[in-house]
Amino acid sequence: MPAEPRNPDASMDPASLYREEIVTDRRVGTIRLMTPINADGTSDASRPTIYTGEAQIMTNMGALPVSFDIEATSLAEAVERYGESAKVGIERTMRELQEMRRQQSSGLIVPPAGAASALTGGMGGMGGGKIQLP
Repeated sequence: MPAEPRNPDASMDPASLYREEIVTDRRVGTIRLMTPINADGTSDASRPTIYTGEAQIMTNMGALPVSFDIEATSLAEAVERYGESAKVGIERTMRELQEMRRQQSSGLIVPPAGAASALTGGMGGMGGGKIQLP
């Protein structure tokens, strides 16, 4: 049985529809063209086309996908600006990864209540456990 959607109002906004196309050179990356359309499928010239780049960076955990916006008014301009936009997107992703690592490494590990008494065998005395505290 499919899971219930988290948002009970899962209706789409007919004024915010886009047709998605993917362009790639099969070598460096991908550009997604988001062309605005009306609910009947015709192009909506009142809204701009959105260009989004995609690339991958290798980490010790494997390939990490990176998405970034490309400020452009045409596909040719988006292709020309792909490299500089990718660099900005990758730098942003690396800063976010470093911040996540910093937050994780600076977290304090607090033992649960009663953990110390378990080490000493309960009532503060040396119990039958194998861990000996001085």
